[in-house]
Amino acid sequence: MKTCLPVAAAMAAATAILSGCVVAPVPPRAAYVAPVPVAPPAVYVAPAGVAYLAPTYAMPGPGYVWQYHPRYGWGWRHPVHGWQRGWY
Repeated sequence: MKTCLPVAAAMAAATAILSGCVVAPVPPRAAYVAPVPVAPPAVYVAPAGVAYLAPTYAMPGPGYVWQYHPRYGWGWRHPVHGWQRGWY
């Protein structure tokens, strides 16, 4: 019992002394990302003699443009993915 008291006192003293030295790390700052300028969408003009029909359903996703297909009529076309309904 006599040896436990000095050890416990030393541990309590060390805890009290070192408890003020603990510092939380500073969280990292978020990196600034400059906004990318986006060009306005190109205006599509229907071929001569073709009547414009407004879309009857929602645009399937970003980047699609309402265009005229010579075989199927009006539909959504993406510059990378092609026609929305699989037209060629």
